[in-house]
Formats: sequence, C-alpha cells, structure tokens
Amino acid sequence: MKCSACKIIAHTSCINVLMERTKFYCKATFRDVGVRQYREQTCIHHHWVHRRSQKGKCKQCGKSFQSKLSFSCKEIVALSCSWCKTAYHNKESCFNLQKIGEECNLGLHSGIIVPPSWIVKLPSRGSFKSSLRKSPKKKTSSKKRSKEKNEKDQKTFVIKPIPSASVKPVLVFINPKSGGNQGAKLLQKFQWLLNPRQVFDLTQGGPRMGLELFRKVPNLRVLACGGDGTVGWVLSVLDQIGITPAPAVGVLPLGTGNDLARSLGWGGGYTDEPISKILSNIGESDIVQLDRWELKVEKNPDAGANEEGKENLPLSVVNNYFSLGVDAHIALEFHEAREAHPERFNSRLRNKMFYGQAGGKDLLRRKWKGLAEFVTLECDGKDMTPKLKDHKVHAIVFLNIPSYGGGTHPWNRTAGGIEPATDDGLIEVVGLTTYQLVSKFRKSCKYFVGVFKQDTVLP
Repeated sequence: MKCSACKIIAHTSCINVLMERTKFYCKATFRDVGVRQYREQTCIHHHWVHRRSQKGKCKQCGKSFQSKLSFSCKEIVALSCSWCKTAYHNKESCFNLQKIGEECNLGLHSGIIVPPSWIVKLPSRGSFKSSLRKSPKKKTSSKKRSKEKNEKDQKTFVIKPIPSASVKPVLVFINPKSGGNQGAKLLQKFQWLLNPRQVFDLTQGGPRMGLELFRKVPNLRVLACGGDGTVGWVLSVLDQIGITPAPAVGVLPLGTGNDLARSLGWGGGYTDEPISKILSNIGESDIVQLDRWELKVEKNPDAGANEEGKENLPLSVVNNYFSLGVDAHIALEFHEAREAHPERFNSRLRNKMFYGQAGGKDLLRRKWKGLAEFVTLECDGKDMTPKLKDHKVHAIVFLNIPSYGGGTHPWNRTAGGIEPATDDGLIEVVGLTTYQLVSKFRKSCKYFVGVFKQDTVLP
C-alpha cells in the first residue's frame, strides 16, 4: 500500500504497527478544531519521512544521494519533507534534531498550495457548548429544517483562508477516465506535489463539492485535467454556483481533440511534461476571456400538430462549437460507443481510428448530402440557405474558438478577413462539404438563427 501524500509504502497489515511502534503518521492535510483553538491559526511544520532511496542533492552538503536498490537495502539514506520536498543525508553533519521542529515554507509551489491550517474539520454535532444565553427559537417550516439538516450533515470541512497577495491557490479537478491511464496517474502526482485536499477526482461526485468548499478563497484558480467535456463540466458548475469573482480556469488536456485547450495555448495533449512545470505555468499564465453562448431551441410554428420535437437540450451552453450534420452524427456515435464500452477507448490512437472509420462509413453512404433541404440558416438577418445548397454541404459548424476537429482551423484570416479569437463576441459559421475538407462557404456572425423545416425529418 502506497500513500500518495507522503509516498510511504507499507503492507496493509503493517500500517498499525508503523503508527504504534514508530509513531509515524501521514502528514496532516487539515487541522482539527477544538473549543479553545477554533480561531487560532497554527503554523506548518516539516513532515520528515525516512527514505531508502532519494533523488536530487542534500540541502546541507550539496552532494547527491547514494543510489541503492531500495528493495534490497534497509539503510535509511535520507530524510525528506513531504511538503517542501527538502532532503538531507541521514547523518548528524547534515541533519540534526533542531530541524524537526522547524517551520516549513511549503517549497517551490508555496504560492498555490492550500496550507493545512486553512482547512478546518468541523466537530461532530454537539461538541460545542456555548455559555451564551439561548436565543428564542424561530418557527421554520419542516422543508427548510430538512434542508438545513442535510447541509450540516454534508459539511465536514470549512475553509478559513488568510488573504495574501502572494498566495493564489489552485484547485485541481481530474477525470481519471480521460487519456487512458493518464488521468489516474496524474491524480497521484498532484496529490504528492500539493495538498491532497485541493485535488479532486471528478468520478467521485463531480466538481461541485470542491468549488463550494473553496468558493470564498481569494485569488482562487482552477485547473481542469481532462478533455473539452471535462472543462465544460467545471465551467457549467461554476455558472450554477455563481462564485464572484469567477476564478480563472486552466486546462491540462487529456484524451483526444482538446480544441479548447489548443485555442487557449495549452496544447493538444499532455505528453508527460513535469507536473511541477505545469503548476508553475498556472501561477504565471495570463488570463484571457472566453465567449460562451446559450443555445435556445424553439418549436417551429410552421410544424404540423402531429410532429414531435424536443425543446430541452442536455447541454445548452456552447464553449467550443455547435454543429449539424455528418460530424455531429459521428461525435454522437463515438460518445455512445465509449459510454457502452469504455475499455475500448483507452488511447488516443484508438479514438482517432474510431473517428476515421465512422467518418468513412458516413461519407460512403452519403447520408447527409442533402442537409440543406432540412434547414434554413440566417446570419445577421441575411438568408444563407442558398449558399448551403450551392456548395452541397454535409455539415454546418458554428465556431466559437479557432480550433476544430482536433486541431484544424477551418476559418482563417485570408478566407474571412477576420482572425477568430476566443473573446471577439462573434460566431464563425462554416459549411463543410466533407468531414475533412472545408468549402468556400464561410460567414462571421454577431448572431445566428438556425430554423429546422418540419415538413421533412432529419435522417
């Protein structure tokens, strides 16, 4: 069993022995609260761990640690702090007892680490006994009392931050399912470099709990690790919670596509760069604005009474792009296949192969060759439907960001005269003649209106 917070390895049966005999405890990631110390701020001390193997150099003498086979050597080579990562040789000339009680500065990433003294574990119900006179009880409805009870039961921790201009904590949200096994491995790396209490597994209840807990922390930043869907999920919960001011959101792209990450300068995918470097970039990166659009669907007044249609969409906010036609159909096929068999989509190569295979089948069937017969398109008050018919488009894409389809740029300055940006307040409308080739039909709009004809049904 290996602890991701302090990297101690022990047999499951030996954990109790480790704590009882050696008095070794994992580093404290929060502080317990008592009646007397409730409002006291405690300092952070080093958390020293014995290491049989250690990389780097001793802080005292500057010499490298002797490399030994950890599975055969029982000698303690070094002592290192699991917070600041400072390490010393296990000898009196390098490490003495005075260092045990020294305060820790949290090391290289002190500006983004949430100190354990900020996170306070609330006592169980009834632990506090107030000497103040009890105020008269106000009458409340049973529904309100039930809601308050649930909130109290769920609230195990509170955050008591100490505002500082130099501290800009980063909340990390990771989707372990993204990028094959990349997400699961990154989860452990972030827990080692940061306070594990600021790193959240999105498969364990989503981002709401973490965002609610840290909503009042000043200078808060967020790092979303996953695909564009993961980023959109975090952004949508931020909308629902309404944190003011809204925290800046960085992206560590995992998986396939990652057009939003490309457009924001984070690249097309994680390629095993040092996590420490990525965390440094988060603290130093510039903040840019991202337009986000609400998609509204209304019933066509010309539709027949016997024709059915859905006005409520699963997602109504557009971050990247919205499309109709062959590419939307392929994306839906991919999503449904991955939900049904997630084990088959554990690498970027397999994902791209699926897209290529599904796209080839759709193009051979020419199922979408008459897309223009099913829609009417209006941009800035101008009817663009004749353009759709002239170019026989297979798909219509409404772009909010420059990148599309895993890194292609269907709109460029020479084609439309305007270079697209994430904050230009415009939607670029692009017609695709095939899944990969872009037609000559392009239009930049301040708004767009897409109306489905109800006399025919989309195939």
